[in-house]
Amino acid sequence: MGVVDKLKSVFKKKDGEAAPAAEAKAAPAAAPKAAPAAAPVVAAGESTMDGSVYAKASALGPIPGYVPGLGAPEGGKIKVALYWAAACGGCDVSVLDSDEKILNIGAMADIVMWPIAADGKEKDIEEMEDGAITVSIINGAVRNSENEHMVKLLRKKSKLVVAYGTCAAFGGTPSLANLTGGAQDILDYVYTKTPTSADFQAQYHADKPVIPQTEIQVPEGTLTLPVLYDTVKSLDQVIDVDYYVPGCPPTQETLAVLLDAVVGFVYKGEALPPKGATIGTTKKTLCEECPRHKENRRIDRIYEPHEVDVEPDLCLMDQGILCLGAATAGGCGAKCTRAGQPCRGCYGPTDAVSELGASVFTAVASLFPVIEEDPTCKEDKIIEIMSSVKDPLGYFYAFSMSKSLIKRSVKEGGQ
Repeated sequence: MGVVDKLKSVFKKKDGEAAPAAEAKAAPAAAPKAAPAAAPVVAAGESTMDGSVYAKASALGPIPGYVPGLGAPEGGKIKVALYWAAACGGCDVSVLDSDEKILNIGAMADIVMWPIAADGKEKDIEEMEDGAITVSIINGAVRNSENEHMVKLLRKKSKLVVAYGTCAAFGGTPSLANLTGGAQDILDYVYTKTPTSADFQAQYHADKPVIPQTEIQVPEGTLTLPVLYDTVKSLDQVIDVDYYVPGCPPTQETLAVLLDAVVGFVYKGEALPPKGATIGTTKKTLCEECPRHKENRRIDRIYEPHEVDVEPDLCLMDQGILCLGAATAGGCGAKCTRAGQPCRGCYGPTDAVSELGASVFTAVASLFPVIEEDPTCKEDKIIEIMSSVKDPLGYFYAFSMSKSLIKRSVKEGGQ
């Protein structure tokens, strides 16, 4: 039985949806006959790095179990799709940064869609059988009708879907748009309020400002643009997601964990992580990875990094620099704090925290100047300290607004 047939038998359909990946048990698909490695015992939704075989995949290089020149798996190549929704493009670039690993993946997989690198078309995906794509790696949030259409199409055609990067996993920076009044407010601001747009409208369309429309008739036919939604959503708020790979963008080490899991399954019959697992993170916080020593100093002001002479070895919060490491999942290696920049929370909350912003605020408040002689912090002092945070929502929810308890701003009377 070829690898494609094996995958079909593994991911049996139930009510039109793929069965949980945790149930997958495939026989080895190619030459290596080593016994499959035991899958990490991880509950759905938990991380998979601590003490597991996936933690050993952080070193980049040739894929374990894959021998260059071995060729396609028995039964032919698997199919992989990559799609870029509402995001900056950094996640796609991070895949290219995998260096020779992407070439090894190319030896075992046909990349049927990858807008940044391959010429796969929407119509080509639509013509495939349901479940024909082994894995779709989707980065970016869902903020317009085209994003929604494409992610639903890829979900239908794929056995596995990975939410790759923070925007897909938590809404990311695009979801900060949820703090506006909605799509119309954004369009009005961009096309009539920004200085260059306001000048253009005043010169050429003073009577009626011109704002892009979703549909227009031209001699050649009907031209359309995607409809901008009022609410930006994370990927799993629109479709079913099998795995999460956070990061802005995910590190090379995190991507290696994902690729090694796929290759281990295809070539060696290793079990996939449980459905819903977050790949590449630890159960510890970023603070526990950070090499800076912590003194738990009391703070009476929040500084931007450029406003202070940053001490190279002292915790940034001890220096009054707002850092989200206390509530953010580890796994990135604390690259930002090692370089003197605070954590902004792009790896999302730990398993123990559901609300990243509130958790960070609590951590910051615990450092307010409460002393034994006066175990209170007066309201005016709290206001003074918090007023020194230049953009509280932008700091505390920079990457997680779609998954927060707030989710979006509302107008009195509904909206």
